[in-house]
Amino acid sequence: MQSEAVKSLRVALCQLNTHVGDLEGNCERIHEQYLRAESAGADVALFSELAITGYPPEDLLLKPGFLADASGSLERLATRLQGHCAAVVGHVEGHLPRGRAHDPREGPWNAAAIIHGGRVVTSYRKQALPNYGVFDERRYFDSGTPDQPLLRIGGAVVAVNICEDIWISGGPTEQAAADGARLILNINASPFRAGKQPEREAVLEERVALTGVPVAYVNQVGGQDELVFDGGSMAWGTHGALARARRFEEDFVVLDIDLGGPGEPRREVVDVSAPGGPDDGREVVAPAPPVLHPSPGGPEELWSALCVGTADYVAKNGFTDVVVGLSGGIDSALVAAIAADALGAQHTHVVLMPSRFSSGHSVEDAAELAANLGLDQRTVGIEPAHVAFSEMLAASFEGLEEDLTEENLQSRIRGVILMALSNKFGWLVLTTGNKSETAVGYSTLYGDTAGALAVIKDVPKLDVYEMCRWRNEVAGVPWIPERILSKAPSAELRHGQRDDQSLPPYEVLDPLISDYVDGDLTARQLVDRGHDPDLVARITALVDVAEYKRRQSPPGLRVSAKAFGRDRRLPISNAYRG
Repeated sequence: MQSEAVKSLRVALCQLNTHVGDLEGNCERIHEQYLRAESAGADVALFSELAITGYPPEDLLLKPGFLADASGSLERLATRLQGHCAAVVGHVEGHLPRGRAHDPREGPWNAAAIIHGGRVVTSYRKQALPNYGVFDERRYFDSGTPDQPLLRIGGAVVAVNICEDIWISGGPTEQAAADGARLILNINASPFRAGKQPEREAVLEERVALTGVPVAYVNQVGGQDELVFDGGSMAWGTHGALARARRFEEDFVVLDIDLGGPGEPRREVVDVSAPGGPDDGREVVAPAPPVLHPSPGGPEELWSALCVGTADYVAKNGFTDVVVGLSGGIDSALVAAIAADALGAQHTHVVLMPSRFSSGHSVEDAAELAANLGLDQRTVGIEPAHVAFSEMLAASFEGLEEDLTEENLQSRIRGVILMALSNKFGWLVLTTGNKSETAVGYSTLYGDTAGALAVIKDVPKLDVYEMCRWRNEVAGVPWIPERILSKAPSAELRHGQRDDQSLPPYEVLDPLISDYVDGDLTARQLVDRGHDPDLVARITALVDVAEYKRRQSPPGLRVSAKAFGRDRRLPISNAYRG
């Protein structure tokens, strides 16, 4: 069993869309892909971080029964993985959740089970636990220690680590290489944000350059509540990328990776599988040359992420169809188009709800969009309800001027209609507010915020326009009518209303929101950066006051570095004005 005699290892990157809490379903998918890896002659198959439970399981990890069930699922899965191929499977190690009298030697740990011959041979425990942004791993897990053993798989000495471990300069990856590992197997549940994939590749390139040891990297794919996972599994060698899996869909990649080294291991090595490679007597087929799938960026990347997030949010919650209130404006047009791409036109329903203030062209534009997309459409005018509510409230409002109250009433009537259709037909309501509007509270609580999922909650208004234009270019026709793209944005809740009567131009507003929300700058810092002082005072006040609205709004898909929801958690009762 001389490690120097082994020149390469055949690795299968099994990029799966797991479902949080579906323990047996996740195990079944793992087993299917394991058999595929075995038939391809792989020495080791890699599955994503916490693949047994799905990621992130959040406070399910505080339930002793859930931990016990997850452990049992892993044990049953291991008995089914009987082939030559070893498997690295993300799981929770430990039966008891963290408690007040917690002993860190008892876990639980975010771990990778190394399975071979129908049993769990050993397990690696994640050392670097992220506790920033959308991550709360220190709430649930203990850290693994640096003295964990290396592994011998297919005759080669390799090391396993998990997600954040590889991002730490001078951390577990460099230590494993220094201790004699000739290949790093890294399993991940790394959520998407715009521009994240080049950062991942830069990290792998840096680790390989520093160590001379190649990396096989597998990532989860699919939507989980607000989070979208984009896959993009890959292998990286000393001369760059060896393979790239597809993004935003499941994929399976098998390749032979030339090993780094040489060097004898300097710490304990656990023998996981018998030596030998693809030529050990099994009838296997050599893998096709590895593919470097292109990695989309810009509006295509955002569109793909939002489609995946929408499709999985609907399906994983047991629904098939959605309904969108279609106003003739660009935001609802974008949401309807994403839903049509994600779910199919036959599963996307739109409702036109004109009022006394709706322009004729808005109704026409909404109907044209629905026809272009082939969507089921219906019109439910809100005038009868508007009149009835106005009469009901007349005595209470006597002597008072009309104001936002009457405008918001219309939005709330529309929310009631959408929820009634949702109840009757089992359609999930998709809301249509963008990040710019969500930031400053340009929405109606219990009106256009009523729904199950805010698809573009993390998409600024300027990006909304860019995405719509991109989709039309891809279609080759004005799929989203040109008039929707060119007309001035308006909520149409009063005669002649336009967004720019209440808000600055989005070319001014979006950068300011980005600096305040995404960049966490204070008002003073915004002024120092060159933003207009009066505008800063006005917009930051709107953002702060709207926190109570956002807290009651539906979850939105995260596509930026800092989204409202899991990323940004400010107090509602907050007197700080920096």
